[in-house]
Amino acid sequence: MKLILSGFGRMGQALFNGWQKESAARDCLIIEPFAEKAPDGATLYKNIDDVPQNTAADAVIFAVKPQVMADVLPPYRRFISEDTVFISIAAGKTIAVMEELLSPEAKIIRAMPNTPAAVGKGITVACGNSRVTEADQKTALSLLEATGKALWTDEEARMNAVTAVSGSGPAYVFYLIETLAAAGEKSGLPPETAMALARETVIGSAALAADAAGTPAAALREAVTSPGGTTASALAVLMDDKAGLQQLMDKAVAAATARGKELE
Repeated sequence: MKLILSGFGRMGQALFNGWQKESAARDCLIIEPFAEKAPDGATLYKNIDDVPQNTAADAVIFAVKPQVMADVLPPYRRFISEDTVFISIAAGKTIAVMEELLSPEAKIIRAMPNTPAAVGKGITVACGNSRVTEADQKTALSLLEATGKALWTDEEARMNAVTAVSGSGPAYVFYLIETLAAAGEKSGLPPETAMALARETVIGSAALAADAAGTPAAALREAVTSPGGTTASALAVLMDDKAGLQQLMDKAVAAATARGKELE
């Protein structure tokens, strides 16, 4: 598979490293003006204009910041063909925007990864325009799965909610670690101990959830909760019908979803 990867920051590197493990990047061109040398298994160009004119690609992946898309995409119009699919992981940039920058004739896929992709534990959701075939979907998902799990949706309107849950979600988890550690301090633990307990508890719980992938989260929660015990007392606060964690999370995800719509 002939790949062109535009952008070699954190997400671009995560994708490439995943492809290397799967031997899918044996013929990969990286376009990155700030890179000094190509990684093993790739050819580096500072600018897309430096790529030979007779070059073709099975997939062009844009791993660049949203604010530079208007400058980056137009020169890639020369790769538009029935055999080439364009995949963008730039947050918030709609398919319509990419069609305007490339062409409505281009096969375009919009994807939303999250930062755990950097350690191969990410999740990405993708959608495409009407020109994308089932084979193109499979190609895109196979490339995106290099950083974790990948899902497909036929409705682009869902992407703002996807961003609110998984794209922004790691920040919610990191804040949970912060607040749990702070609560531990208030209960008398030294700061270092409180942070270590909070961080490792979240890491361990996530690993346990991953190991029990077919088990509902509610069942895992119930397995930790003894009637009348300490966990039950804490959950009574967190699961309060009027001011519990669910109500806060509903508001947080709704706010992020609304902001995503505003930024389109």
